[in-house]
Amino acid sequence: MLKQNIQNDATKALKDGNQFLVGTLRMLLASIGFKEKEKKFKEKIEGDAQLTDEQVIETISSEIKKRKDAIVLYEKGNRPELADREKKEIEILIKYLPEQLSEDAIKKIVAEAIAKIGAKEMKEMGKVMAEINPKIKGKADGGTVSKIVKELLSK
Repeated sequence: MLKQNIQNDATKALKDGNQFLVGTLRMLLASIGFKEKEKKFKEKIEGDAQLTDEQVIETISSEIKKRKDAIVLYEKGNRPELADREKKEIEILIKYLPEQLSEDAIKKIVAEAIAKIGAKEMKEMGKVMAEINPKIKGKADGGTVSKIVKELLSK
């Protein structure tokens, strides 16, 4: 499981003395633990609730998005050293995601979905997104996908 790989990497980083990597992975594990507790209470599960690899990937994607948002704010606030730290954390987190789709691959998936649904206008964007989300989940940035969908629907 993906969570186990992250735990193993955190342990190895701790033994190697890589404090930055340990800190980043512990933060990720804490976020995963929070999501597990949330799942336990939502679904009223007895004992421990385990996230599926897909749910762990969603959590990692969420953490990456938080860092991208923080980078924008740090750069606006003229704090390049903090922005660089966030960028390094993103580099670590990306390693645990499935291979990311290229823009061309995303455009192809979006074009197929638009053709399948027969979408012609922007108000049908939600239908298109619902069609492609299962295919791209964890493999592409939501902002990029949204931009491509808007671009193709406006043609």
